[in-house]
Amino acid sequence: MKPSRILKNNGIGIVPTDTLYGIVGSAFSKKAVERIYTVKGRTATKPFIILISSLGDIKDFSIALSAEQKKFLNSVWPGKVSVIIPCPIKKFEYLHRGTQSLAFRLPRKKTLIGLLKKTGPLVAPSANREGEAPAQNVSEAKKYFSDAVDFYSAGGTKKGKPSKIVSLVSGIPEVVRK
Repeated sequence: MKPSRILKNNGIGIVPTDTLYGIVGSAFSKKAVERIYTVKGRTATKPFIILISSLGDIKDFSIALSAEQKKFLNSVWPGKVSVIIPCPIKKFEYLHRGTQSLAFRLPRKKTLIGLLKKTGPLVAPSANREGEAPAQNVSEAKKYFSDAVDFYSAGGTKKGKPSKIVSLVSGIPEVVRK
């Protein structure tokens, strides 16, 4: 089965992103999101970054962007910058984990955008167990996850850094992670 079909059916997998390898699942599948928390051994209160294929995807999270927010997002995207935006919507609590905000990234990588256009937004934390170094290739990811994920998508070695994170929660851009 193709990765896009697996992801659309609550599956999870390992894919190369524009920064690192990520363990991905549909942002609209609570089942996939919870499974990633379990597989990663991630602290339950730490939200994931969500990859999107266009600025328009944000409206699917019941978020209406202001003109200033759109201007800022267009200045940093596509690229390796994740942006935290307020999202007090109860329906998305399984994503924001009580923080009342969501972090989004619009990657530049064409193959990743192609996948996102087929699947919709994907949660995409780095492919590693919490506290361990991110996997730099599929064989390292397999050591972490073995058959706990539904597929592996190879893309060579990724030695990138995690994305820069900027918060727009206060209304003024604040760098949270360089």
